[in-house]
Amino acid sequence: MRKVIGVMPLYDAEKKSYWIQPRYLQMLEAENAIPLVLPLTTNHYELDYFIEICGGFLLSGGHDVSPAVYREERKPWCGPCCEARDEMEQYILKKAVEADRSVLGICRGIQLMNVCYDGTLYQDLKTEYGTCINHRIEPSYDKTVHMNTIQKDTPLYDILGKEHIRVNSYHHQAIKTLSPQFKQMAISEDGLIESIYMPACKYVVGVQWHPEYSYQLDENSRNLVHSFVDSIQGC
Repeated sequence: MRKVIGVMPLYDAEKKSYWIQPRYLQMLEAENAIPLVLPLTTNHYELDYFIEICGGFLLSGGHDVSPAVYREERKPWCGPCCEARDEMEQYILKKAVEADRSVLGICRGIQLMNVCYDGTLYQDLKTEYGTCINHRIEPSYDKTVHMNTIQKDTPLYDILGKEHIRVNSYHHQAIKTLSPQFKQMAISEDGLIESIYMPACKYVVGVQWHPEYSYQLDENSRNLVHSFVDSIQGC
């Protein structure tokens, strides 16, 4: 039976509309899954329906997570936020964990995972962290720009079978303090946490890079996406 995966929508404040980067959908379709873009809503009754019908959820990239989520003041260098999306995704994530649904977080997704369970973020790497590594590449976003070290004895090492991989990168925020509910799986050359997982769950994984842009060219990205879809029970 085909596997249905709920995909978090992106929000355009200027046009007052929500949308999705098609590459997220295409990489799931390439694994014979059915992507379902959710409406942007905080209505728990509606969201509970998607928890029932979706075998997994993809937390996509997009706006900065509001610092209010991790109990910090918003600083001038924090980017635009979407509070409704923050609320929606926290609800979906917590309910998905309770229901043992598979979850993959990409870029903003890994950050949302972390703060949802009491972690914190750098609101801007250039201002608060300082590094010579470029974490915010220009289009076409599929080129690898830095090395990550994969920690052994983690699910990511089991998936990729490698201790070092090169990744693409497009973000200005990142994990600062890791949530106690997660463990790290990959570290960048400059010491940032680039992948996490929740040991108590079947498959709750976050990555800071963008497999949706690189899966056609990169075996590591394909293996990651395959592992996500493969972990989902048919719905």
